[in-house]
Amino acid sequence: MNYALHNKELGHTLVNQEPVIFMKPDSALLKDGKPFFLPDFSSDIQYEAEVVVRICRLGKHIAPRFASRYYDAVTVGIDFTARDMQRRFRDGGLPWELCKGFDNSAAIGRFVPLADMGGDVQQLDFGLAIDGREVQHGNTADMLFRVDDIIAYVSRFMTLKMGDLLFTGTPPGVGPVAIGQHLQGYIGGEKLLDFYVR
Repeated sequence: MNYALHNKELGHTLVNQEPVIFMKPDSALLKDGKPFFLPDFSSDIQYEAEVVVRICRLGKHIAPRFASRYYDAVTVGIDFTARDMQRRFRDGGLPWELCKGFDNSAAIGRFVPLADMGGDVQQLDFGLAIDGREVQHGNTADMLFRVDDIIAYVSRFMTLKMGDLLFTGTPPGVGPVAIGQHLQGYIGGEKLLDFYVR
């Protein structure tokens, strides 16, 4: 919920005063171009392309002005969401973990040093193509909560550790995935994510 137009497409009318945070376990990671297998517990698995920031040092109570010292690389990731389950959980005021943290729900691409992408995490152009057609396009300049502010916020509650991954929210254009589709994610025109749905 970090891009206003995405919130609008999902019908969210509240303006959040703080970042909305949820966690995915390490078993959610899907990397190295391995295929994503549609699970049997949902009939509406949707993609959400996001810039992912890699934490490079231990940190707690990090001030926003120092937060840039705590990450060193970025990639494109997919926050797969069981949308039908999420709607049910939201309606009941229940936690999101089952609809967001299931096995292989966090696809990540190849990490590249932030310096190679221009050095400014708030000026990254990124997108997702399915079967060669762009379905999502965004720029981190449009975030409601900047990366450094998210890091500062999260580190108030939990210690960030080297290797932790921070998904930073998705722009508009989310939608369902289907067997046989080919997903490719880009930052600044460089392909970092490439896998199939099985």
